[in-house]
Amino acid sequence: MKASRKSLTRRRHARIRRRVFGTTERPRLAVFRSNNHIYAQIIDDTAHHTLVAASTLESEIKSLGDTSNKTGASTVGKLIAERAIEKGINEVVFDRGGKLYHGRVAALADAAREAGLTF
Repeated sequence: MKASRKSLTRRRHARIRRRVFGTTERPRLAVFRSNNHIYAQIIDDTAHHTLVAASTLESEIKSLGDTSNKTGASTVGKLIAERAIEKGINEVVFDRGGKLYHGRVAALADAAREAGLTF
């Protein structure tokens, strides 16, 4: 029986999460992509605490226009990087959430790098 796309994504995500772990010094930048929106969180896995979050559901990003494309993802990437730098977070570990590093996920990562985050 052929594996579904969802089960393949879950397997990929589990494989990634075995290696990727956010610490206090270098938290994890977790990305979740749905069909219509993209969400990003910076998480300290040792304390089980979300430090910073941003998504295309926020009113300041929604007002800019279409949120289901690369420009919406890059806006979220810039916003999460700005919020992280305000809190003193400069280095993160990138967790693509089982999705391929392509399209909106890559746009978010590139925008976060340009805004000052290193990973």
